[in-house]
This record gives sequence, structure tokens and C-alpha cells, in this order.
Amino acid sequence: MRRVEILGAASAAALIVVLATALAALAGAQVNFTAAALQLVAIALLGFIGERFAQRRVRAWAYCEREDDLMVHRGVMISRLSVIPYGRMQFIDVIAGPIERAFGLATVRMHTAAASSDARIPGLPHEEAARLRDRLAQLGEAKAAGL
Repeated sequence: MRRVEILGAASAAALIVVLATALAALAGAQVNFTAAALQLVAIALLGFIGERFAQRRVRAWAYCEREDDLMVHRGVMISRLSVIPYGRMQFIDVIAGPIERAFGLATVRMHTAAASSDARIPGLPHEEAARLRDRLAQLGEAKAAGL
């Protein structure tokens, strides 16, 4: 999703520079093509850096289903590891905004009794998110019954 946003912003900025330069040239104004070219290079460079950062953010998410709990690891600069016992899960949401739906993706969000719980796994294919939700709900019921 971030890749689409970065590409869209860089394309829009490049289009604005090209259109402004073309309109100024058509109007007979003196145009500095070197400055326009430098602006396009700067936009391309910022787009590339944004793309690399988005790739790192995507690769920073991982999860592991273990016997008694679910581990969720995330973070590029500050690494976070959340361990959520199945028996403590109250309910599991599968949410998808309009951009996620367009790409067939969804986010699984786990809710626990802890107010500060922000356990989520974004960017899963919709089928995998539904499978994970069903599996976590099944394990949560089994572990909660054993308490």
C-alpha cells in the first residue's frame, strides 16, 4: 500500500514540474530547464528513498504461531516483540480499508484484556487473514477453557 502512495505522490510531483515548465515555455517566459531537471532528479531520488523505507517497514513485520501463544515482531528502528497468550485473546478482528481491499489484503487485530494491547498483523492476503482469525479463535477458546 505504501508503495502505491509513494509512487502516486512522486508521479504527481513530477507531473506538476513538467506541466509548470511546459506552460511557462508556451507562455514565452524564460525557463530554466536545468532547474526543472534538477527538481525531477530530486523527486526521483526522494521516491527511491521512500520506496526503500517502505520495503524495510514491510519486511519488519513477522508473526509465529506457537503452542501456547502468538508472537508478533515489528519495527524498523525500534524493534517490538509482542507475545499474546491464546487464552488471553478476547476477540480477533479482520479489517481491510479501501486500499487494502483493492489489493486483496487485510489486517488481523487481536484484542486482549490489556488496554495497551496493540497486536496486529497487517498486509496479509485476505484468505490467510481469515484462516489466522479462525485458528486464533479456536486456540483461544481451547486455552481459555483450560484455565
